[in-house]
Amino acid sequence: MDVLSTVLLALFVVGYLVLAGADIGLGLLMPVVARTPEQRRRAVAAIAPYFLASEVWLVAAVGVLAGLFPALDHHVVAELWPVLVTLLGGWLVRDSGLWLRARVDAPSRRAVCDTAVVAGSWVVAASWGLVLAGLLTGGLTASVFTPLCAVAVLALFALRGASFGAERLVGALHDDSADVAARATRVVARVALAAALLATGAAPLPGGVATDRPVVAAASALVLLVLLAVTSGVRGPMLSRHTSALAMGAAGVLTALSAQLPTEPVPATTAVFVWAALAPAVPFMVLGQVWMYRLARRPAPAPTFFA
Repeated sequence: MDVLSTVLLALFVVGYLVLAGADIGLGLLMPVVARTPEQRRRAVAAIAPYFLASEVWLVAAVGVLAGLFPALDHHVVAELWPVLVTLLGGWLVRDSGLWLRARVDAPSRRAVCDTAVVAGSWVVAASWGLVLAGLLTGGLTASVFTPLCAVAVLALFALRGASFGAERLVGALHDDSADVAARATRVVARVALAAALLATGAAPLPGGVATDRPVVAAASALVLLVLLAVTSGVRGPMLSRHTSALAMGAAGVLTALSAQLPTEPVPATTAVFVWAALAPAVPFMVLGQVWMYRLARRPAPAPTFFA
């Protein structure tokens, strides 16, 4: 049961990172890929169907964490609370911009909402980078590894957003948003690769990664580096869509396999309750995500509820 519970938690966390990486990453890149008011509207319309669905995976991960891993839950909150508070603040700002953009008419107010989406996306992505760094080092440490890991994860989010935008922003006549996003995939992949290489080199230094599975950590890091190297050289956004998703997932798997995280036995009744509540939802979450993707492969050409 403990192994299955770990797999369930990893599934939800990796699923969230891969899915949310797309909409958060596109929010990061809005100043680059969406330079006109209409391009910004289409970018927000592309983000909107995805950010609510990806947050479902995060809620499920928090439920598993609180129900089946109370010691880890306490450790994360106790050691990383400043980052978590910052993450929630960025999350609130970004979501406020997404929800309010279509509710205002003045161009200046829409510009404020667009700024909120971009700034909130940067804060959320950087905060997740610090969370992963904190899990790998056993807490927030004043080390070289921590900022390098945060930059690498931030670049992974941007890479997911670029590959996502290259597909989702196609369609409008005389609109080069998708082309700009497609060209950005290689550049961002190379930035992510450089940051990941530097973070890997800094991992053994004082205050770096604390793990009792160095071989597993090295193998996981190698997989991530190979995926980024492949993405930096692929031709066409359709390929980078898959390789960037694998790279983002590899970062989550690397953390799950390498970090020394506290655990304690969970009462059988609690485990049964959590499993009975969440396990049946997994197939519906997966099928719902596939259905939503196929339904909203292109942003709406006309204004919608969000943009």
